[in-house]
Amino acid sequence: MKNRVVITGLGVVSPNGVGLADFTKAIKNGRSGIEFYPDLKELGFSCCIGGKPKISEALKREYLTELQLRDFNSSGILYGCMAGIDAWKDAGFSISDTTDYDSGIIFGAGTSGIEKFREAIYKLDDKQVRRLGSTVVAQTMTSGVSAYLGGILGLGNQVTTNSSACTTGTEAILMGFDRIKAGLAKRMIVGGTSDEGPYIWGGFDAMRVLNYKHNNNPESGSRPMSASASGLVPGSGAGAMVIESLESALERNATIYAEILGGDVNSGGQRNGGSMTAPNSKAVQRCIKKAVENSNIKASEIDAINGHLTATIKDFTEIENWSIALNLKHEDFPYINSLKSMVGHCLSASGAIESVASVLQIHHNFIFPNINCEDLNEEITALISKEKIPQKLIEKEINIVAKASFGFGDVNGCIIFKKFRKQ
Repeated sequence: MKNRVVITGLGVVSPNGVGLADFTKAIKNGRSGIEFYPDLKELGFSCCIGGKPKISEALKREYLTELQLRDFNSSGILYGCMAGIDAWKDAGFSISDTTDYDSGIIFGAGTSGIEKFREAIYKLDDKQVRRLGSTVVAQTMTSGVSAYLGGILGLGNQVTTNSSACTTGTEAILMGFDRIKAGLAKRMIVGGTSDEGPYIWGGFDAMRVLNYKHNNNPESGSRPMSASASGLVPGSGAGAMVIESLESALERNATIYAEILGGDVNSGGQRNGGSMTAPNSKAVQRCIKKAVENSNIKASEIDAINGHLTATIKDFTEIENWSIALNLKHEDFPYINSLKSMVGHCLSASGAIESVASVLQIHHNFIFPNINCEDLNEEITALISKEKIPQKLIEKEINIVAKASFGFGDVNGCIIFKKFRKQ
């Protein structure tokens, strides 16, 4: 039992649903969270659509105190705290006045507090250094999300932040998994978060990788696996899990959503076709193969894949890599879906939010639909059966889901989730 790691709490802040119940309903119904943002147009963006969670001022105050919110301007830290606190409470824990040395946090981020950075830069340039306030450092350091969350919950084990571009959230889960497997913690909050808005999204617009063709029809803009896919749509939010040793979960009679069997992280070294922005296919295949091997399963046992699938020309390459790595194609290939069709690419939060969706599929026995791919890419359907790319909700027993993320810097992560069975 000490060598098994299970998931006992979930939290999510997503463009199409804030909180577990709303998010579950949204992904089952194929509800998009992508909208048009006039400020992006005013700033000269080509892509003027994106995904931002809808959070009221009243809701913020359910998670952060008035003191914490004073001069607070970091969307990523807010999202991460909300998702992390929700996961902690969902796992059956309360906020204690004492330090919990058995519990820690590995919560990933890309760029932290970029809105606060901008505010601070303008004040500094205006020679107002004394008006920066006392929380600028906490809001803008990369580990700000884990520091805020660790302080709120009083966690005394390792409290840190990882950062690996779009692989961040998936990597954080595996890092927490490894720590528990090694007996260094009983439980860990793991996840990832991403700031929102033009100062994060602008660089991608400049790279011309964003979809500029659906400004008048935003909900149709994110089109993974579609023949008319024309670029990713940026998103933001956070996903979180409480993972713990099976022994600990059973001792306290916790609800167990699923088990983490294993996974793998690697890099293609930016060689053999890999670059800062493109994956080395051999490394991707190796990562998937190692994840399956480390989880002690057969590829044919995988019921569904929650892909990285960003709605770019690399969608076919990703599915080809899955097919080669698993040695499965056509009707033998697992079902595959992409949450990005509903929420866009949530960057450093994507792997975490998508992992929450993966676990919900196992726990509630469904496969959420892909939207906006009614015109499936013919290269993809020549490799795998179109029936394996569901466009409507499928309700069926789900045992194993594979989740992978691939990030800038040619970094990869793949994790295998399984329905929990005690024996």
